[in-house]
Amino acid sequence: MKRLLLLVLLLCICTAYAQDIIGPINLEDLKKEPYAEWFDTEYKSYSPFSKTITQLNAVKENVAVVVFMGTWCSDSQMHVPAFFRILDEMAFSGEVQIIGVDKDKKTPTGSATEHDITNVPTFIFYRKGNEVNRIVESPVEFLEDDILAILRGADYKHTYEN
Repeated sequence: MKRLLLLVLLLCICTAYAQDIIGPINLEDLKKEPYAEWFDTEYKSYSPFSKTITQLNAVKENVAVVVFMGTWCSDSQMHVPAFFRILDEMAFSGEVQIIGVDKDKKTPTGSATEHDITNVPTFIFYRKGNEVNRIVESPVEFLEDDILAILRGADYKHTYEN
């Protein structure tokens, strides 16, 4: 009986720390435990190229971004904090939405399906309400270089289009 109670207690503790956020995510929630452990580490360790940040400042107007991620996903845990470090470095003031998906890349509202999300993280860039392009799962070059290519209107192809 003691073993059973111990097992149930251990399962409850593990489940409490393994909660994934599905649906809209507030950035501040990623800065709290248990997510802060990876978010803060990756955010602080990422060092964007200052020259690229300067170039991004010239093309950041009228841009909005939707980020689909999985709090359970190692690629999201690496690239999403780096993405927000880049936005902070360029003092980005546009709208940014973060949406958590489950391991099947689904959301309760169906927004992941509507946006054809196949891999996470996916960063979708909009200008004046129209999708410009997206980064899927990982950057082709460096994250800030890919963002710059997209916002400049270059012939950018994400990882799964190459």
